[in-house]
Amino acid sequence: MKKPALLWELFHVFFRVGLFTFGGGYAMISVVEDACVDRRGWITRAEMDDLVVVAESTPGPIAINCATYVGARQAGVVGAVTATLGMILPSFLVIFTISKLLDRFLEIKLIASAFRGIKLAVGILVLDAGWRLLRRMKKDALSVTILAVSLTIMLGVNLFALRFSSIVLMLTAAGVSLLAMKLGWKGGGKE
Repeated sequence: MKKPALLWELFHVFFRVGLFTFGGGYAMISVVEDACVDRRGWITRAEMDDLVVVAESTPGPIAINCATYVGARQAGVVGAVTATLGMILPSFLVIFTISKLLDRFLEIKLIASAFRGIKLAVGILVLDAGWRLLRRMKKDALSVTILAVSLTIMLGVNLFALRFSSIVLMLTAAGVSLLAMKLGWKGGGKE
């Protein structure tokens, strides 16, 4: 594919993802995976899994980090800029439009009703992304233990309305994994 056509496709794909996916980065993961892995083969499923981890661990919204990475992989710096613009432009336009109408926006029954439905759909998209990652997770004792402990901690934090940064949890899990690697622990589970 010639570079201008590829740049247009990168912009178009990520513009659609940004325009039609509500709920932030987690809700967009399965949509990005479908567009970039399943339909176009721009990245592999393993790269997508790694990308989610890296994009979550670096500053900035996860969906924008994904768009930037995929764009860079396909067309270098220009591709990264093009895909990133495609991802952020819809949000900018929607927020700009809403800000002009904000006083009356949520008072419109049609809009309020639509947002109730959107909230439910966002929850399903986030669960779908989590389920996809969970299915492909390495299933050795260390990974399953980290998953179970993390899930228990986050459920407890949410049930008891505690203030807790998920960053601490991610850094702790990374530290435990690095320590296990340093000690030569091999795992031994199935992929």
